[in-house]
Amino acid sequence: MARYGGLYEDRSLPLTADINLINLVDVAFTLLVIFMITAPILQGGVEVQLPQAEVAPLPASEAIVVTVDDEGVIYIGDATVSLDEFKAVIRDVWNQRGSPPVYVRGDERANFGVVLKVIAALKAADIAAVGLVAELEPQRRR
Repeated sequence: MARYGGLYEDRSLPLTADINLINLVDVAFTLLVIFMITAPILQGGVEVQLPQAEVAPLPASEAIVVTVDDEGVIYIGDATVSLDEFKAVIRDVWNQRGSPPVYVRGDERANFGVVLKVIAALKAADIAAVGLVAELEPQRRR
C-alpha cells in the first residue's frame, strides 16, 4: 500500500495523543529536591551562635544586619570592618539604603564590650531603629 513518497496508510493503529505524566512528575520532584537542597546554601551571612531568648520573629524587611562574631570581628552584611571604620561608614550606609532598621547579631560567646560599642556607635550616628537578634528559646514540655 505504498503511497506517494513511500508513506504508508495503515488505519489499523489508533492515534493516541496522551501526555506521559510519569516523566513530568519525575522532573518536578527532581527540581523540588534540588531547590530544597540549594535554598539553605543561598542564605548568606556570617555564621554566629546566637543567644537564646523568648523573642518574636523579625519582620521581613530590607534591614541592615551588623554581626559581631565570637572573636569580636564586626561585619556589615558580609563585609568585615573595624570599629573605627564602622563608626565612619554606618551612617552613610543607613542613609543610602533609605533608613531601614538595623539588627545587631552578636555571637553569645562574643565580648559584650564589643557589642555594646557597636550599639553605642549606632546611637552616636542617630540611628534609633536598632534591634538585637536572638534565637527562639526551645519550649519546655509541661
